[in-house]
Amino acid sequence: MAELNGALVSPDALQALGLVNYGHFTSMRVEGQRIRGLSHHLDRLVRDCRLIFAAELDRERVRDYVRHALRDVQASIIVRVTVFDPDLELGHPGGVAHPHVLVTTRPAAPLPPSPMRVQTVGYERDLPAVKHVGLFGAMLGRRKAQLARFDDALFVDSTSFITEGATWNIGFYDGERVVWPSGDILMGVTMRLLQQVHDRTVTVPVNIGDIPRMQAAFATNTSIGVRPITGIDDTALPGDHPIFEILRKEYEEIPAETI
Repeated sequence: MAELNGALVSPDALQALGLVNYGHFTSMRVEGQRIRGLSHHLDRLVRDCRLIFAAELDRERVRDYVRHALRDVQASIIVRVTVFDPDLELGHPGGVAHPHVLVTTRPAAPLPPSPMRVQTVGYERDLPAVKHVGLFGAMLGRRKAQLARFDDALFVDSTSFITEGATWNIGFYDGERVVWPSGDILMGVTMRLLQQVHDRTVTVPVNIGDIPRMQAAFATNTSIGVRPITGIDDTALPGDHPIFEILRKEYEEIPAETI
């Protein structure tokens, strides 16, 4: 399903998104017409629209578009809201922008997800604080990792400090606290919510050399919740540590918001 500004989208309207590839988005897991962290997702869209389009985005209008797109949906689903300007030209991106709202959906995978193994890849995203549509570098890292028989890529900066996954945040458990890597990252909504509900949490630099001292590692985003990481490069980690169930319980107890 794809709707642009509340109506079925035409292929022509998507040309700018595919060819110019300038815009931003957020993805949300919908269960029973409710979204955990919906307000944070809307805040992100409004903030990012100001940053990359210098334009104001009406959050209630976005909410109406999502509600309209999901009017007949009761199953668990992932909805993505992408903000872009169909009239933006590759050679002239500096004009006044008029952002449009594209709502698309895909099936949601069952929870909890299976554990995964990841490979560290050197990569630093453009404008990491914005969830923009420029995913080439992230997908290239994911492809390299999968060709090396890993499930996904974990990014490290030029000084070997861990930042984030290709489309997810990473957290560690050191035996006492949940440790979130600091640095230039896109702070996901799921990460933000977990930081709010788990008391023993710290955000500090995490180097590749710190991994063997961690008791557990996990990935988070709206699609997967809390996903165990059982290996980072050659370092094995447990897939059944009690911290996973603790975090899942705390996350699931956060009230979801009605669309």
